[in-house]
Amino acid sequence: MPIITLDYNDLEELTGIDRDTIIDRIPMIGADIERKEESSIDIEFFPDRPDLYSVEGVARAMRGFMEIESGLPEYTTTESGVEIYLDEKIADIRPVLGCAIIRGIKFTSSSIKSLMDLQESLHWGLGRDRKKVSIGVHDLSNITPPFRYIAADPEFEFVPLGFTEPMSMREILEKHPKGVRFASLLEGFEYYPLIKDANDNVLSFPPIINGTLTMVEESTTDLFIDVTGLSKEVYIALNIVVSALAERGGRIETVKVIYPDGSTQITPDISPSVRQLTKEEVESLIGKEMTVDQIISCLEKMRFGAKDMGNGNIEIQVPSFRADILHSYDLIEDIAIGIGYDNIEPVTPQIATVGAAHPLSILGTRMREIMVGLGYMEVMPFTLTSEKVQFEWMRRPEQEGITKVLKPISEDQTLVRPTILPNLMEILSLNQHHELPQRLFEVGEVVTDCRNRIHLAAVSIHSQANFEEVRELVDAVMRERCVEYRTAKSDDPAFIRGRAADIFVDDICVGVMGEFHPEVLINFGLGHTTVGFELDITP
Repeated sequence: MPIITLDYNDLEELTGIDRDTIIDRIPMIGADIERKEESSIDIEFFPDRPDLYSVEGVARAMRGFMEIESGLPEYTTTESGVEIYLDEKIADIRPVLGCAIIRGIKFTSSSIKSLMDLQESLHWGLGRDRKKVSIGVHDLSNITPPFRYIAADPEFEFVPLGFTEPMSMREILEKHPKGVRFASLLEGFEYYPLIKDANDNVLSFPPIINGTLTMVEESTTDLFIDVTGLSKEVYIALNIVVSALAERGGRIETVKVIYPDGSTQITPDISPSVRQLTKEEVESLIGKEMTVDQIISCLEKMRFGAKDMGNGNIEIQVPSFRADILHSYDLIEDIAIGIGYDNIEPVTPQIATVGAAHPLSILGTRMREIMVGLGYMEVMPFTLTSEKVQFEWMRRPEQEGITKVLKPISEDQTLVRPTILPNLMEILSLNQHHELPQRLFEVGEVVTDCRNRIHLAAVSIHSQANFEEVRELVDAVMRERCVEYRTAKSDDPAFIRGRAADIFVDDICVGVMGEFHPEVLINFGLGHTTVGFELDITP
């Protein structure tokens, strides 16, 4: 979850509340305080509340929650007369665009940092690391409208932010730190997206980097904002940014987006959406009797507009910056927050039940007791992994029946793991600064052929590790489980030939053990002999 750094002076100025009160009450809106510094506080917010990724958004929410002001925040827009034209080729690269102009901002170093932090947090939260959304913020005084969003030749040159010499767009992807990091987003495209002004000055090369000409400084008062991407999240991100800047006193102006076919769109659209809710829905989910006026009061505390429509029906205006309101349940959750979870009296269920541990839970507990008793430490790595770690680094061919993630958020999380050993090897590689020996295990789920299985896996790394050690370990585990087994020569390429064995129970291969191949150790960056085993222990 994102951790946002909030400046105390900014918070107090924007909320009118002293920092001690904020620190005391802010967890009640759905946040965890990570750390308190002398001049700032780090707070972790849920990923579904990107409108709270800035000090301005938090201040707006806290003013409502503390009943300093309530109801729907009202932001007005005026026409700027500025236009941006889209090249027809851009439709195949990064087709969705939203823009805005903000005037009259008075920046300080802390408010610039807040804006940049908001930008990067939105890139991560809504943008899936810039794939779906990327945001450009520009000093308007250095550029001249109308603007053009074009598909440019990769050899086109400009001076990117952070550099002093011109570079081609292709060179930026190869040499600029941001280009290297996000080059994969433009892989396979013949042309690259570029935003230019009327004088051919470069604003940005989305989703990679801005031009140095439009860098925002404390002297900046007027901004041009572009948000590009692949989906409607572009418009949500734009609304979050402009509403945050409006909280700073900025005036929002619209931009006309003109498409190749002549159609137009005015952005941003900050008008609220309208939803309906009934008193019965609220009471049934919260478990507390409430009047319509009480429900409306709670909604207004959470910065919604609300109106009694009669007969227990309530019309709700949802702010354009609330990306998380997808269902009535989301509104009812905010009503509960408005009441205060500490004000909802817990009630003992009227139905008595007798609980019992699940057989899989009992099995896992037993395996953990055995492994801890043998001197191994339990770890809990992620179940999402990648082909590179599972197969390439382990020298194993890609197996059939693996479950891939349809829309992975990164190249490191592309499938659900079919085996545990690669995860344990990753943990060893991350802990080389700790002393040896290191002995780790996990009892966890894997997925093969669309079925969940329970595996037990363990690794041991130190200078004297060998096959005899892992064989003795498997012997001990099987003896404690009261399971008879036999072994046979293994051809698993993850292990050294002749120092590995397949494990059979009732003539069914249930696992493998051995000494890892030197190439596997190199792939994981390990410098000592490592042994390990993995067993399918599913009942």
